[in-house]
Amino acid sequence: QVQLVESGGGAVQAGGSLRLSCAASGGTFSTYAMAWFRQAPGKEREFAAAISWTGVYTYYADSVKGRFTISRDNAKNTVYLQMNSLKPEDTAVYYCATKSPYSDAYYFDQTTYDYWGQGTQVTISS
Repeated sequence: QVQLVESGGGAVQAGGSLRLSCAASGGTFSTYAMAWFRQAPGKEREFAAAISWTGVYTYYADSVKGRFTISRDNAKNTVYLQMNSLKPEDTAVYYCATKSPYSDAYYFDQTTYDYWGQGTQVTISS
């Protein structure tokens, strides 16, 4: 059983930056692809970014490409989401997720993820 705990959310003004962290426990972190999803008020949860279990490949939603960077530190069992040039439309609860070991397929599809964190709130004011 894998446990995921997000941190780093908060409230910032548009144009600012935040770095989210997701600490994993209960599994072999280096074998897991990791992803960030987000859910804005009144909207469905959507894919934001993912990183392959090797760390070689990263994937981004068009809405965050060029502004967000996902990375991982296997020594710390942690995945990060560096968010720059934040916009009010980035306001959402951000969730960390992972799936079965050695699986990178369908990284954008939340139904393929088995484990989720509790979420961390990000609020961007204009």
